[in-house]
Amino acid sequence: MLYQLHEFQKALLNPLSAWARAASETFMNASNPLSKMPGSSRLAASYELLHRLGKEYKKPEFGIKTVHAHGRDVAIHEAVVLAKPFCQLIRFKRFSDDVQVITKLKEDPVVLVVAPMSGHHATLLRDTVRTLLQDHKVYITDWVDARNIPLEDGDFGLDDYVHYIQEFIRTIGAKDLHVISVCQPTVPTLGAISLMASAGEQTPASMIMMGGPIDARKSPTAVNNLADKKSYDWFESHVIYKVPPPHPGAGRRVYPGFLQHAGFMAMNPQNHMQSHWDFFKSLMKGDEDDANAHIRFYDEYNAVLDMDAKFYLDTIKTVFQDYALPNGTWKVGDELVKPQDISHTALLTIEGELDDISGSGQTRAAHKLCKGIPTEHKDHYEVAGAGHYGIFAGRRWREKVYPKVKSFIRDHQEIHKKTKARPPALGGKTSD
Repeated sequence: MLYQLHEFQKALLNPLSAWARAASETFMNASNPLSKMPGSSRLAASYELLHRLGKEYKKPEFGIKTVHAHGRDVAIHEAVVLAKPFCQLIRFKRFSDDVQVITKLKEDPVVLVVAPMSGHHATLLRDTVRTLLQDHKVYITDWVDARNIPLEDGDFGLDDYVHYIQEFIRTIGAKDLHVISVCQPTVPTLGAISLMASAGEQTPASMIMMGGPIDARKSPTAVNNLADKKSYDWFESHVIYKVPPPHPGAGRRVYPGFLQHAGFMAMNPQNHMQSHWDFFKSLMKGDEDDANAHIRFYDEYNAVLDMDAKFYLDTIKTVFQDYALPNGTWKVGDELVKPQDISHTALLTIEGELDDISGSGQTRAAHKLCKGIPTEHKDHYEVAGAGHYGIFAGRRWREKVYPKVKSFIRDHQEIHKKTKARPPALGGKTSD
């Protein structure tokens, strides 16, 4: 019933939001006499804020058209490499008409970014991807909103997540691959690579794990405490709802994105209230740069997706209640996950000093589990002054974290003999 009430509320707010936007533009438009009246800027700012508080936020685009790589601007083409019911594997293919640049692009390491399926879309990692594209061939997992997946495609659990990651690694090719997992997928990524190692398969050259709950017992946060204090049955009865019509996934049991978003907001309500107040003041002053920065952030932050109920409940139980990975009891199907079997994949863990989602030590715990990786192929980096989002987006990511990631990948890139291909003809636009 809650999902239906949410949809009803959204239907009621959409006309109001549209009207507020029109009213805001009326008082902002310099050609309109109303914009000259006293207090017009305050009215325009008020209506714009009302519009943004009531509008529906759609999934944003990555929108990465060009990046600066190897001294030149190169074009980016976003392509779906593999489409699965619950996820698309996307590649950001780089193009240039400079022969020397093309050669360097082809020599760049290959990176798979495993984006979290924890309420937000993969586009939350836009800054991560854009920065990586300067020096890497980049793929990313783009998870599908469960409310758009028909019932006939079945359920999707944590085991399925692990199998998806394995399939993506095999599709790209593990031999020269570096896997970066951000937040929630650090656990299934470690599970996937562990199972591949146990089976004698080729494993990626390195795995970089950022701000994830490998061992959620360490420095528990509000997120961990909630999962630990409430029972599995409580989560199933209180936060799982069926998708209503007319969505394609009508009837599917999900953990709704709007509940996850409410939880995110409730963690730092004062910060969000201050941010909206600052936005209002920026509009009043005509400070377009600050206002646009607010809009970009909340267009992303407020766009959420539903998660299949099985995946959400599996994660609650396996990661946050049973601590199955650090306890050595996690099974994917009938196979026990044994991180100690990984020996040919380097490991870098990254944590934010002020992370209030994955506490200090939760990600670093992977080092103790991965006993088979030589010490010289392991590293840990704590980002001073960084919260959860600061380790993969923003200034700290670009200036502090990325150089560390880039260096680690380069240091652990396997050296292979490559046959020299005929160079492309001058003037022909070629990709990496």
